Amino acid sequence: MKRSWYSKKWVIILIHVAAWALLFSLPHLLSSSGNEKQAPPRDSNNSNAGIYFQVVMSLIWVSFFYFNAYFLVPKFIYQKKYWRFALLQLFSVAFLVTVATLFFKLFISPQHFNPRGLVFINFFIYLFFLALSTAYQLINEKVRTDKLASEKENENLKTELSLLRSQVSPHFMFNVLNNMVALARKQSDQLEPSLIKLSSLMRYMLYEADEDKVPLEKEIEYLQSYIDLQQQRFGKKVKVNVTVDAPDNSLEIEPMLLIPFVENAFKHGTGLIEDAQIDIDLRAKNNVLQFMVRNKYNEASSEVKDKTSGIGLTNVKRRLNLLYGGNHGLLITKKDDWFVVSLQLTLH
Repeated sequence: MKRSWYSKKWVIILIHVAAWALLFSLPHLLSSSGNEKQAPPRDSNNSNAGIYFQVVMSLIWVSFFYFNAYFLVPKFIYQKKYWRFALLQLFSVAFLVTVATLFFKLFISPQHFNPRGLVFINFFIYLFFLALSTAYQLINEKVRTDKLASEKENENLKTELSLLRSQVSPHFMFNVLNNMVALARKQSDQLEPSLIKLSSLMRYMLYEADEDKVPLEKEIEYLQSYIDLQQQRFGKKVKVNVTVDAPDNSLEIEPMLLIPFVENAFKHGTGLIEDAQIDIDLRAKNNVLQFMVRNKYNEASSEVKDKTSGIGLTNVKRRLNLLYGGNHGLLITKKDDWFVVSLQLTLH
């Protein structure tokens, strides 16, 4: 997976450096902007000593920030060792105040040393860096965990969709090959054009079905080839009405998403059914696909077929939920010996 530019290590380091530079320069910027009068001249030695002291203490506070963020919090907070974490914080604040006292006496002057003021100031600075580093690590860990969960969910989604698609294909091929066997036994002249259509279907399944999306017109061609093969098989035994109105050639759809509905109609709409009829209507307008498949059915024969009918409709329902969520509508009804599937999709 390609990393975003802002997640690269050198960018993160630059952001941290810039943030520290801004943070430690704020007191000087605010003091200089708030004091318009000319300050009295100061001794250069004392000025340099003050700068050295501030630089050293800044490095110490930065070190404490990363030590707490990357060692203390993961080792004790994440493992719920709160008492140990609190005890180490007491040692940390004592250590930091002691170091600040030593460096103040070293760089500034023992005569100007005010223990109460130094402890008071450094304690609040400690609290600030403790809260800042702890919040930084907790937020950073939350972002990392969410990112891993999102990547895992995407991988699981891809795996599940691939599995569902592969489960549809063998069932479809089983029906088509049965059609070829029936035509061969009849020594029908339709065998050769049927084999050509089958070759076209195989090409679509091998080279197009692995894509995330395909042009809607290719999916329609795939459906039409399948319907033609079935019509060759059943002839006048089944009346098939097909209406297609999809003038927009720029629309895309997931491959082999519609075929299970048509396959189901031929499976349950043929056989011991009087005046068998299958109606297929596909319309696309304003990026909305309206797809309707209906077939006459016999309740008694359907119960027998359902035992070996595979999981085509179950799979396509699952695929629709995974791919479209609330951006689709699927209605399946049985009424007056008609089995009707109505699907609405928002395409792009």
